[in-house]
Amino acid sequence: MKTAVLKSWTKSGSDLSLFIRMPYLASNMRILLFCLLLVSLSACYQPERDCQKFRNGTFSFTTILNEDTVTTRFIRQDTLEIDYYEGRADSSSIRWVNDCEFIVQKLKPRNRAEKQAILMKILSTTENSYTFEYGLIGQPPTGKGTALKTD
Repeated sequence: MKTAVLKSWTKSGSDLSLFIRMPYLASNMRILLFCLLLVSLSACYQPERDCQKFRNGTFSFTTILNEDTVTTRFIRQDTLEIDYYEGRADSSSIRWVNDCEFIVQKLKPRNRAEKQAILMKILSTTENSYTFEYGLIGQPPTGKGTALKTD
């Protein structure tokens, strides 16, 4: 009797092989659904960008220049920025393109390179800092940094 039941199952061999592979397929299906869930949740993540609170204030920016760590302090009042670097003050005009992008242009450039305007784009913000990228107008961004609001 057992052989007759087994023969009836094996006549349509694909049914039996599907039945044997069922737990394997279910396991892979769970993994696939989990991966899809993770991708969909991460795709919805947007970094905080409250750029309005960084239009005015005193900031510092630290970077490495010629193997030395240097810090620049600057004061921004909406459309004017004064940079303090190595005991010198430089003034620049600020033109806001939108809430999180602005163009910096030196008011009294000393050379041709300083005449070129720089586009600054705020990528993300925290309570007291913002991460930005910058580059010459019309060119891809050339650098990235973080400015800390000190006041």
